[in-house]
Amino acid sequence: MLALCLFGLWALSSLLGLHDPVAFRHPGRAAVLTLLLASCLSYAHLFAGLSGASTADGRSAADRWMLLLFAAAGIAFVTTDCLRTVKDAMVVVRWVLAGGAVCSIAALIQFTTHTNPVEWITGLMVGFSDNGGSNAFQARGALVRVAGTTLHPIELGVVSAMVLPIAIWRAIYDRRGRKPLHWALVGVFVLANALTVSRSGLLALVVALAVTVPFLPRLARQWALVVMPLGAAGLFISVPGLISTLVNAATAGSSDASITYRTEDYPLALRLVAARPWLGTGPGTWIPTNALDIFDNEYLLTAVTMGVVGLVGLLVYLLVPALAALAAARNAEGAELKLLAASAGAAGLIAAVASGTFDSMSFPVFALIYPFFIGLSGASWLMVKSQTEHGPAAPSGASPDRQPGG
Repeated sequence: MLALCLFGLWALSSLLGLHDPVAFRHPGRAAVLTLLLASCLSYAHLFAGLSGASTADGRSAADRWMLLLFAAAGIAFVTTDCLRTVKDAMVVVRWVLAGGAVCSIAALIQFTTHTNPVEWITGLMVGFSDNGGSNAFQARGALVRVAGTTLHPIELGVVSAMVLPIAIWRAIYDRRGRKPLHWALVGVFVLANALTVSRSGLLALVVALAVTVPFLPRLARQWALVVMPLGAAGLFISVPGLISTLVNAATAGSSDASITYRTEDYPLALRLVAARPWLGTGPGTWIPTNALDIFDNEYLLTAVTMGVVGLVGLLVYLLVPALAALAAARNAEGAELKLLAASAGAAGLIAAVASGTFDSMSFPVFALIYPFFIGLSGASWLMVKSQTEHGPAAPSGASPDRQPGG
């Protein structure tokens, strides 16, 4: 609801001439508009009665999808248009990481006590009711995987990896607060990722580190080569059975039912796409009665519900902001902006990779944190563009004639 209000304020201020959105054009905005256009075409196709899924439930699901996309657009557009400097980005990143800390600490409590702290606050949420969609605990091997405040352990694993790069950026460059606490938060995100015992989370963590480490300052890169193996050893010692369970989950192959459920979806998806190849059955309209028919793959789900047009829109939505951010990172002047852009690019690549392992846009935390990284990608891209046109600005908190550490 808050994100929809953001979009409404952005659109109204633009229409009234109070804000000039043209000045903030960037590849990420074009990506959002591409998916919105594809969704609108599929949505119109559904309501025209051409998709075959125009039932009351189907139309309600399509409405929900469109509301989700407008909410995502609000987050992405306002983030880009409001973050003019690296200092602005730091202010917003602190709040995003604070939310991630709450989610991850909830996961730690769940794992260590087998109680769900989210239930402690449900009585305060007047007007809301639990729809039964959350899944805070799941058994895997000898361990119980946890979800924190997200809907599912997979979602927590992916999202914790997405925020890890900006947590590292904040720990290196934030001049407020205590450095040990900033680095402790980085460790909390890594631990939360591990406690999900999720292949998707582990893959997302690998992508996060593979993209981020090359853009770290030299000293930080050297420390990373030491800390990463020590961190793995620490997890092995502090949580018995964690490493072996993760390895077994990652190497199970076709013996794991959760993998075979995914691969068995392919023939069904191909039949449905062949029936309506261009615009699908309508956005959000795949509501299977059999849980085995749930597509644990956002690309398959989008191809079924929005056809080839929607699948292209999704690929643009997930890949273009990430590639734009990485291009900005390569061309940025100054280590701080370079790592900020790389962090946005890492989160975008994680989203693109992980969307092939679960139906990512069906999970609200993922669906509404990813647009923030689109906005951060756009802000970084515009800062680098400004450097190219006007020369590099002074780092946040530093005077123009004195660089940090100079």
